[in-house]
Amino acid sequence: MKQNKYTMQELLDIMSRLRAPDGCPWDREQDHKSLKRYLIEEAYEVLEAIDEENPAKLCDELGDLLLQVIFHAQIAKENGQFDFGDVVHGVSAKMINRHRHVFGDEVAETPDDVMDIWEKIKKEEKGLKTQTQVLKEVPGNLPALMRSFKVQQKAAQVGFDWDDISGAMEKMKEEVRELEQAYKEGKTSEIEEELGDLLFAVVNLSRFLNVQPELALTATVNKFIRRFEYVEAEAARQGRKLSDMSLGDMDALWDEAKLIERKEKGEDQVAH
Repeated sequence: MKQNKYTMQELLDIMSRLRAPDGCPWDREQDHKSLKRYLIEEAYEVLEAIDEENPAKLCDELGDLLLQVIFHAQIAKENGQFDFGDVVHGVSAKMINRHRHVFGDEVAETPDDVMDIWEKIKKEEKGLKTQTQVLKEVPGNLPALMRSFKVQQKAAQVGFDWDDISGAMEKMKEEVRELEQAYKEGKTSEIEEELGDLLFAVVNLSRFLNVQPELALTATVNKFIRRFEYVEAEAARQGRKLSDMSLGDMDALWDEAKLIERKEKGEDQVAH
């Protein structure tokens, strides 16, 4: 194994070699579309490493994510479209242009000032004339919660927003009532729409709470799995199967799991 650290150029050379006619059969058959799933997977593995506060894992996962960028750049180079140098140049020019408060004469004293400048410049770069065009620029293949958040943020830039969190809270409650009404009246054609409206309202509320809904829901899913694991393990310890237990019995174990979690966090009361 090489003792000195590999360089960026060596990484580029490695990818070029893998894609060569006598390189790796798997690497050679990939294209931009076939690699889409891996780009998403690697991005989420980076997020997991951040959540785990594991620097070694984060370093490794960032490398895997970088490899995906290198892979796409190599494919584009072979197709005569662009190469990694073009990618580096493009993002460098973009960062300089969008940070005019650092590299130019614009003034930004707060993060909000920075975002205002950023959005103004993005509209200039993309030739966007209306805010509707800005909304449509949000990628349609983003996870729905993330896309909702970004669309609402951009609508709020022109004042299409509640004055404070109370408006967002009331809107969420209104959507709950409308969903409940559609269900009670058996309006199956409206239930999906009302549920979508409720989710959209929840995302809106999350903006006012400065919480990313995608990350919040991911954390809750993980919490659910941890608690379910306790319920199943404790039931097995008692010689019982979940399929033979009542919901009440399982719920009692669920509350035990919640209590244990809160004690581990140094909290005294069980949250319901």
